[in-house]
Amino acid sequence: MSSPSGGEDSKDEKDEESNRLLPLSSSSQSQSLQSEDYSDEVAFEAREKIVIVDVEGPDSIDAVDYVRPFSWRKLWLFTGPGFLMSIAFLDPGNLEGDLQAGAIAGYSLLWLLLWATVMGLLIQMLSARVGVATGRHLAELCRDEYSNWARYILWFMAEVALIGADIQEVIGSAIAIQILSNGFLPLWAGVLITASDCFMFLFLENYGVRKLEGVFAVLIATMALSFAWMCGDTKPSGKELLKGILIPRLGSKTIRQAVGVVGCVIMPHNVFLHSALVQSRKIDPQNKARVQEALTYYSIESSVALFVSFMINLFVTTVFAKGFYGTPQASSIGLVNAGQYLEEKYGGGLFPILYIWGIGLLAAGQSSTITGTYAGQFIMGGFLNLRLKKWMRALITRSFAIIPTIIVAIIFNTSEASLDVLNEWLNVLQSMQIPFALIPLLTLVAKEQVMGVFKIGPVLERLAWTIAVLVILINGYLLIDFFISEVKGLLFGFLIGSGTVAYVSFIIYLVSRCGTSPSNGLSLELSGRITRDGN
Repeated sequence: MSSPSGGEDSKDEKDEESNRLLPLSSSSQSQSLQSEDYSDEVAFEAREKIVIVDVEGPDSIDAVDYVRPFSWRKLWLFTGPGFLMSIAFLDPGNLEGDLQAGAIAGYSLLWLLLWATVMGLLIQMLSARVGVATGRHLAELCRDEYSNWARYILWFMAEVALIGADIQEVIGSAIAIQILSNGFLPLWAGVLITASDCFMFLFLENYGVRKLEGVFAVLIATMALSFAWMCGDTKPSGKELLKGILIPRLGSKTIRQAVGVVGCVIMPHNVFLHSALVQSRKIDPQNKARVQEALTYYSIESSVALFVSFMINLFVTTVFAKGFYGTPQASSIGLVNAGQYLEEKYGGGLFPILYIWGIGLLAAGQSSTITGTYAGQFIMGGFLNLRLKKWMRALITRSFAIIPTIIVAIIFNTSEASLDVLNEWLNVLQSMQIPFALIPLLTLVAKEQVMGVFKIGPVLERLAWTIAVLVILINGYLLIDFFISEVKGLLFGFLIGSGTVAYVSFIIYLVSRCGTSPSNGLSLELSGRITRDGN
């Protein structure tokens, strides 16, 4: 007769064997339920993520300290998020800044365009670093890092920036549709057509991340070919182009354009977006070698993507520098009348430059509005922790931008000057939101409790803060210059002054959080996420 302890041991062995043979035991079911509970919170569900497969390597390939050799195939698997991120550098608002810089400053600001792109690359690489190392995107991390009132303000600011960018992008697409329809379709009709991109986005998303990335690759290639064709047609001066890139020059009459060039490189919603896009690849946050490998490949991919975006911006700037620098039209040219001026300057030809411009502008507008919809999902879901399906969040995000855009299109349909003024206000609106994306990013990426061994070092931290302060100060100059010229009346001035005090106070609060430890909730949530991903 066996002893009670022996019976208990036998029972334990049987239970252990049952758990091993039956993967859908109560323990696994509870893990499945937990995963289901968090399905609406994560950027990408497990089934949507792309698995990075090692083609060859030793048995120790999964060892934490194993450094894998460079693989072109693996780089290809990681390619995608950086190009989606780069579209924010090519949206219609940026293209308008390019053409105005070229028309007013000629080739003299090309060096600034280059270094502004480099600064933007550093910020976006930090955003990707946060997403890969923590397994969570920036909006989710902010939700747990800051108190409720602060995160609601951050969410509101991010949504305002997104709506402002989206209005510019949708209007840009509508202008392109008006050009390509030879004026048959009014601006408001183009807005409605552009609004349908939300449904195209939802349709493509059902076919997987790679299909969506493929569509964006086609749109970026369309922009590159269109604007390169224009550049070839106009034959800009190669000597002046090289001088503009290599020799820094800044005149008193071009300060406003210089501020616009630098201000356009940091799009608040894009900082949130990139930290989520990198999670489309399946990476174990507990495996340091895997995380480091992902960061290396993402850095290469982002660098290539932003080099392509730099070349496209370069093409646009040089076309308008060649055609309109020093002409009477230079000071009045904008996105609305740029096509008309190009046609008058260069005429028709085999394929009229007006329609080449329209095709490139349409590709820029369509791609940026779809990425705006994408960013809106992550921002809303991350900050508010909403349990909504993706299609519902996409429709809500799209409605936030489309409704005011339709109103704008109907009111300003026949007024180029009014659209230019509106665009200036939208640029100011987005400039105001930059600190509310940069400061949380730099706060979190330097915290060991959040990033672990992947926190940035003191040298990189100082460099990142220097760039952030520079961008914030440059945009601050734009805000002051704009308000001095536009704000009139005592009441309006009082409201602007009161708003400025509140604005600066909130920035000071965010900066003061840089040295504090994250909440216990954030640390626990990160641990839980890593455990779930590991399972």
